Amino acid sequence: MNLTEFLTHLRAHADKPLLFVLPDGGLIPAHCHITEVGHVLKRFIDCGGTRRTLETCLLQTWVHDDTDHRLLAGKLATIFGMAGDVLPHHDLPVEIEYEDGVVAQFPVESAELIDGALAFRLGFKHTDCLARGICLPGACAPAPVPEAAAESSCCTPGSQCC
Repeated sequence: MNLTEFLTHLRAHADKPLLFVLPDGGLIPAHCHITEVGHVLKRFIDCGGTRRTLETCLLQTWVHDDTDHRLLAGKLATIFGMAGDVLPHHDLPVEIEYEDGVVAQFPVESAELIDGALAFRLGFKHTDCLARGICLPGACAPAPVPEAAAESSCCTPGSQCC
């Protein structure tokens, strides 16, 4: 879900408390705080040599012992209003950062009303090879070697693989 869609849900249900449903069906505790609204820009080069960028709007959750705290959708929309130029555009995908033993980030996939609360369903992030045509076994092309050289494997020094 991108930021425009996320904000539309917040504004349409401003008086509703928020829930974040983890991919396994569990919940981030309802009394969590949103402690950061951020723009994350990741610049990297993949294993095939292609330069890439990835941008997200990252909301950091924090769970404390004030169990009476409940963040309403309208309050979170107001916090976004203060973000100003921190968020360069509203096409950014929204992710939730949550710590439960380890810090993990979950993309927001959908929203629905559950028991009077605005619930955002979260998905999993996965790693992937972005240069599969070059790096996966059987998909990469060995570099030319002199005929006298020993048999070459695809992903060895001198190949076009990573």
